[in-house]
Formats: sequence, C-alpha cells, structure tokens
Amino acid sequence: MELAAKNHKATFRVLDSMEAPHGGWFLKLRFAAGDAPTLRELKGAILLVSSPDGATSFEVKVRGFPLFGGHPSDDRLHRTGRVDLHVAVLDGNERSIGLKWKVAGPLQ
Repeated sequence: MELAAKNHKATFRVLDSMEAPHGGWFLKLRFAAGDAPTLRELKGAILLVSSPDGATSFEVKVRGFPLFGGHPSDDRLHRTGRVDLHVAVLDGNERSIGLKWKVAGPLQ
C-alpha cells in the first residue's frame, strides 16, 4: 500500500462497510495520510480499495454521500477526518469490502 499512498492524494481506512440496498457499498472512512481531498474532488472519483494484507485490490467509483452519518461537508472531513461514501465496484463483480481495508485516491 505504500506505493498506492505515493500515487494518490489521500489514504483512508474503512471504519465500517455495508451493502447498499440498490447495489454498491456504503463506506465509513477515516482519513489516514496525505492531503485531505474536498467533497467536490471525491464526487464521482475513482478510488483504489485494498485489503489489509494487500493481496486484494480493486477500483471503485464514488456514487454519492449517504446522509445517515451526518451532513457531508469539507469542514466535517477536515475537523473529524471522517467521510461516508456510497461506492460501486467498477469491474461489475460485486466484492466485499471489510473493516480496516485501505482506500486510496482520488486516482490522478
């Protein structure tokens, strides 16, 4: 994941994940390293998701921001380091995303 951290603007850690009702995943993320992106940069962005051991990685696209974790804002992201995302797997194969997985991006 060190390489991914160098090629991406920011790295996040997955605090919680759940399948979204109409496809994709809801991810609760905590900012870990790099430069925190703005919500505008995250909207529609492609992110790289990696398992804790680095054996599995794939790309997801941000569909939007679920509201159950609070109103999304740049201030909240910079103040708490947390952001909630609704993402879809790009290759069409629904894969599971677990706790402590790493999310890097947006891809540059």
